[in-house]
Amino acid sequence: MSDGTIVVNKSSEKTAKLIYILYLVGIVLGITGIIGVIMAYVYRGDAPVWLRSHYDFQIRTFWIGALYIFVGGLLSAFLIGYLLLLFWLVWLAVRCAKGLKALEEQQAPPNAASWIF
Repeated sequence: MSDGTIVVNKSSEKTAKLIYILYLVGIVLGITGIIGVIMAYVYRGDAPVWLRSHYDFQIRTFWIGALYIFVGGLLSAFLIGYLLLLFWLVWLAVRCAKGLKALEEQQAPPNAASWIF
């Protein structure tokens, strides 16, 4: 457009929002997180830059979360494993909430490269 406005594909935004929701539902159902990361990989290529950063953030969230779950599962014979799994629950909820907020504001997620929040 010649007036400088940015055209945003609302379908892509809804897909990114759905992936965050799938991650949160995955806390209970498990499999939805895998569906979410597959969707993030599929939709990442066609998205505008700010939205692509959300898909990258979601992919990173999945793999870091998988590592937290794996290590927490290995250490579950000790108390530290259960604490790590509890940390993962809080970590995932906070990352999804921050991502959803940034998505609503049509901005890239904050601290996308961080392992924490």
